[in-house]
Amino acid sequence: MGKTTTAAAMAMGLAQRGHRTAVVDFDVGLRNLDLIMGCERRVVYDFVNVINGEANLNQALIRDKRCDNLYVLPASQTRDKEALSVDGVGKVLEDLGKLHDYVVCDSPAGIEHGATMAMYFADDAVVVTNPEVSSVRDSDRMLGILASKSRRAENNAEPIREHLLLTRYVPERVARGEMLSVEDVQEILSLKLLGVVPDSQAVLNASNAGIPVILDQASDAGQAYSDMVSRYLGEELPVRFLEVGKKGLLSRFFGG
Repeated sequence: MGKTTTAAAMAMGLAQRGHRTAVVDFDVGLRNLDLIMGCERRVVYDFVNVINGEANLNQALIRDKRCDNLYVLPASQTRDKEALSVDGVGKVLEDLGKLHDYVVCDSPAGIEHGATMAMYFADDAVVVTNPEVSSVRDSDRMLGILASKSRRAENNAEPIREHLLLTRYVPERVARGEMLSVEDVQEILSLKLLGVVPDSQAVLNASNAGIPVILDQASDAGQAYSDMVSRYLGEELPVRFLEVGKKGLLSRFFGG
């Protein structure tokens, strides 16, 4: 759920800062984004309906109840992934771009059709990875596709701006050598670090409640996503949640 959690948090963060934002679910067949955004019962038309001309954008976009600047375009739960055609997706994204400051595309995992469609039109890419070798290898593969199969690559344009977001980070496990460190991941992927989100129960709680975790500012994950959005918008902030938490005297005394 890391990518969808991130797309929801990033879109909400941009919208909260006054930017008119749309977030689009490219995971045709699964459709998780509307659940995490808490608007699944309001879905009438979806992304594929718009591509096929069965509804217009205005009919399909769902306005977020918590933030007037945020709109959700849900994926279809029943259609075949091939329903996302290059021309169809391009037209919808172009129309969204005219109405919004930012269009956040929630790409499914792997390199299946929905993911390659989301990547093809990207101007910026946030590569979401866990500090595990298999996840980082998958991300490296995605970077190869971003560099060679995007519209920008085909047109000899400026390359996609790539950012790294590390999720489910556990400093204690990194210290024990059970998990890659931030430095390890950066060395493998050579990407600019946008943020580090600690492994947190708050992410699952927020997802289950249909609330983007960035709205839970009491949680470390919510704060980390807020930092990420600030950095994306150009602010210089130190990266938090990298250190092993110091145990208090009582906890050490009782072996906690």
